[in-house]
Amino acid sequence: MITPPSPVVLILAAGRSTRFIASGGALNKLQTPLCGLTVLDHVIRAAELSGLPWHVVREADGDGMGDSIAAGVRATPNAGGWLILPGDLPLISAMSLRAVAEGLGSALVVVPTWNQQKGHPVGFGVGCFDELVQLSGDRGAARIVEAHRADDQVLMLTLGDRGTVLDVDTLDDLQYVQTLMTTAGK
Repeated sequence: MITPPSPVVLILAAGRSTRFIASGGALNKLQTPLCGLTVLDHVIRAAELSGLPWHVVREADGDGMGDSIAAGVRATPNAGGWLILPGDLPLISAMSLRAVAEGLGSALVVVPTWNQQKGHPVGFGVGCFDELVQLSGDRGAARIVEAHRADDQVLMLTLGDRGTVLDVDTLDDLQYVQTLMTTAGK
């Protein structure tokens, strides 16, 4: 029996960090040190620990999340789906990445939630390829999720991982995440 390809974790790292720098951050937020690693390296480490293939999107044709998603999907056309993971979620767990990937076995789109908040990574099956490669601008893939929700092809997956929703957009966010990591001993 042939095993289908695994979904690829697309780590979005092409943003300019304008909100982070405006809040007092000195560097691009993804390159900012956080408990011994950069913010981005924490996300990459979770992807590595998940056992799933992963790809970092560092450049895109435009500045928006949609541009980054399209670039990542184009770079991994033979993937068994895609988990869209912004690079500013340093608390994301490998277990959550695997759970979203497994959810793609029963749904075309998987949206993780924590405490009734939608989070990341959002998983997309291979049937979304054409829609994903056409994305551009800041909106990301929200309209694709909504279109497939109308077709009852979206799984809302409740996870016990605050890391799916806790991103680093400002210096205050970074300090909060650092406090959580220090308290948890990470």
